[in-house]
Amino acid sequence: MTQNTVQPATTSLSLTESRNPRSVYIDRQPTREIVRTFLNEDRSVFSAVEAAAEPIAQAVDRVVASFRQGGRLIYIGAGTSGRLAVLDASECPPTFGVTPDLVKALIAGGTEAIFQAREGSEDDREAAVMDLKEVGLRSTDTVVGITASGTTPYVISGLAFAKGIGSGTILLSCNPYGNRPEVDIHINPVVGPEVITGSTRLKSGTACKIVLNMLSSISMIRIGKVYQNLMVDVRATNEKLRGRARRIVMEGAHTTPEHADSCLSRAGGEVKLAIYLAKNGGTADEARQALAAANGHLAVALGEIDADDL
Repeated sequence: MTQNTVQPATTSLSLTESRNPRSVYIDRQPTREIVRTFLNEDRSVFSAVEAAAEPIAQAVDRVVASFRQGGRLIYIGAGTSGRLAVLDASECPPTFGVTPDLVKALIAGGTEAIFQAREGSEDDREAAVMDLKEVGLRSTDTVVGITASGTTPYVISGLAFAKGIGSGTILLSCNPYGNRPEVDIHINPVVGPEVITGSTRLKSGTACKIVLNMLSSISMIRIGKVYQNLMVDVRATNEKLRGRARRIVMEGAHTTPEHADSCLSRAGGEVKLAIYLAKNGGTADEARQALAAANGHLAVALGEIDADDL
């Protein structure tokens, strides 16, 4: 069968809506060839994110500045972008022991949109302002708007409102074309057209997930929620996590299971406190005072690094 020639995807206002010339006839390829096509396309994601390393670092520093001023990290997105935001925000409390209010996610259409698509909600500019007002947006907060195309009205409206009250503003998109809203920082990993035209849950979604991983995780590292590479503020709320807490104390303090259990008991289950006790001795109250003086940075409290090095 003779196939018609298909021209490469043309430049448009949104690269995310362009056709990918490498997957035009994917509907008639065998399964294994389709798998290879997906894998080949996904390789571009990591280089695209790497090219955005500098604005990612700037964004982390902006989020950390918010945290140190008593502010929050607030994600705002629609569809896939909003669901990725919800996923990242919901993982922060159990992983880093922070309150659910420190990292929040707003999705166009509200909670129902997490489980069922409500595509029309992404055009609701007023809803974005209402949602941000409802969470009490402050000038000390940083708002990260996530939109693969860079044009979603709900997100752009939210960023404009945040900018107007003096909040930090960050745009995360995957599109080199079109006009961009005025924001403090623009993170824009350009991953190219999707394997399935317009399906931004694929490469664009993967790129955004990688960036969100870094924004939240590195910000938590910078405010002392990680010691070495251990999640020392993990909340041990089930059997698996209690086992993890024990292992973290053993690894962080280079101690025995029995000593780790003893220190965790004295620390009331607080992993960071238990490591301090295991390495430095003293009482739980003394350990808390040392950690408070070090702004929660265990390495500083233990005298392993100087606060000025952070």
